[in-house]
Amino acid sequence: MMADIQTIVIESWEHALKVLYADSWNPKTKKFISPFVFRGLERTDYKLVTTLQRIGANNPGAIANLERYIFRTFKKYAFRDVVSKDTTWHWLAMAQHHGLATRLLDWTWSPLVALHFATANIHNMPAEGMIWMVDIRAVRDEMPTALREQMQTSSGPSFDVDTLSAIKLEPWDLVNYPDQRSEDGFVIFFEPPSMDDRIINQYALFSILSDPQGSQEEWLLRRPHLCRKVILPADKKWEIRDNLDQANITERVLFPGLDGLSQWLNRYYFAR
Repeated sequence: MMADIQTIVIESWEHALKVLYADSWNPKTKKFISPFVFRGLERTDYKLVTTLQRIGANNPGAIANLERYIFRTFKKYAFRDVVSKDTTWHWLAMAQHHGLATRLLDWTWSPLVALHFATANIHNMPAEGMIWMVDIRAVRDEMPTALREQMQTSSGPSFDVDTLSAIKLEPWDLVNYPDQRSEDGFVIFFEPPSMDDRIINQYALFSILSDPQGSQEEWLLRRPHLCRKVILPADKKWEIRDNLDQANITERVLFPGLDGLSQWLNRYYFAR
């Protein structure tokens, strides 16, 4: 029987900051740096579903082949100079960034950015939102020993595309990686290259489950000690949204350019 994930209901803007920045003190580094990464959802009934799962929902058994076919076709038709290095991980990060169906999920190091994505859509303001908090260091402990040792040589609790490429690890090889601790695989978090200002400003990173046919949400639900759910009641969303705007956490910053500017202005001047 699975234990329940710790769930916290937000009472105010100040309470949201307290909850999302909890347990940030690291006595080893003597810094306040949270071990959590964050993903904001506009509604509590939204799941941690990848775009690959969505398009392959009617035939989940074929997802692994579908993933490689779509990715190969993306590389075939994309401009060759769109990636800084011609590696699978650089291409996969670029594909996810531009909306290709992959088995990656987007996360952020910033709790404020996660709050933005949970409150950006004015049409979902009447619904409860949610923030997933995942302890990235605890996720690392679920990985095979050899991968954990590789990560210890990197600069933080997540991989980067250069390290993954250097150890000659391909996304499709993860499912058969030796010395896995459990039958449902493991999750890797990795940072994409700084492809543009959007990636940088959103403080983004990606997660990938070793099994392309598996569910990252179900994987987390079986490990409630790794994560928390933070519920944003509908009647608190506008308070949070207004404070985010004053803190300059807006579409104008997170999606630099005229599109982001227009999204911000349309939302900001929406008549409530």
